[in-house]
Amino acid sequence: MSKQSTAANPVRLVMHPLVPRLLHVAGIETLTPSMRRITLAGLAPEEPFPFTPMAASDHVKLVFPEAESGEIYLPTVVDDRLTMPEGRPRPIFRDYTVRAHDGDAGTLVIDFVLHRHGPAGRWAIDAQRGDALGVLGPRGSHIYPSDFDQYLIAGDETAVPAMARWLEELPRGARATVLVSVASLAEQPALPRSPGATVTFLDRSVHGTGVLAQAFASVVPGPGRLFVWAAGEAGSLKPIRRHVRDALQLPPSHADIDGYWKVGVEGLDHHEQDDDD
Repeated sequence: MSKQSTAANPVRLVMHPLVPRLLHVAGIETLTPSMRRITLAGLAPEEPFPFTPMAASDHVKLVFPEAESGEIYLPTVVDDRLTMPEGRPRPIFRDYTVRAHDGDAGTLVIDFVLHRHGPAGRWAIDAQRGDALGVLGPRGSHIYPSDFDQYLIAGDETAVPAMARWLEELPRGARATVLVSVASLAEQPALPRSPGATVTFLDRSVHGTGVLAQAFASVVPGPGRLFVWAAGEAGSLKPIRRHVRDALQLPPSHADIDGYWKVGVEGLDHHEQDDDD
């Protein structure tokens, strides 16, 4: 099912069939001291994985092993809905951006921020080649417009995979300002180069947690239509959301601002509306 873009709503939504997949770790790469790239293999060619251009925020639900048994309990699909077999515990889900996909090799690439205070970060720290991981989705793709003149893209480490996709897929001739908040410059990830794009890393250890919003507010857009995309810690995005609404006065459909996580909240549902929405 596809929702076509219009002049009033330039973002197009395309839905995909629900497919549970059990994949395994085929590669592990250290990107920064606190970020690890894990390549998952085992995609079945008869169930093609949807990897959609200009859908930088596409994400899957990762299903992690149970702490006690080590088993992965994948739901099944009944009438296009996920359901668990009777007697099975509810799986541990976390949403993660798909950084890359290789259809010929049957692989997905997921970048993890490493930490011990959640199941995803702990799993990524301890992951070994051959380890299993469940993958659900993506359920749908928000395809961002490719005919805007300029893009303002901002986020923290959790948004780096999506920002990398933005840089790889920016429309020819478009201008882009990319702001990346990092814990320190030692945590600065390598990002793709893109003609017309400027990338600025913002060091929170020097400038504080509000540095992303401050840098965002200092950007003076040029002529032409502007699209804004921002993601990361939910609280840090509130002033960005207000700036887009009050100072830039963009139509809501010309911005996508998504809280991927929130300080003190485990397993934040980023689909829930923020208080400022």
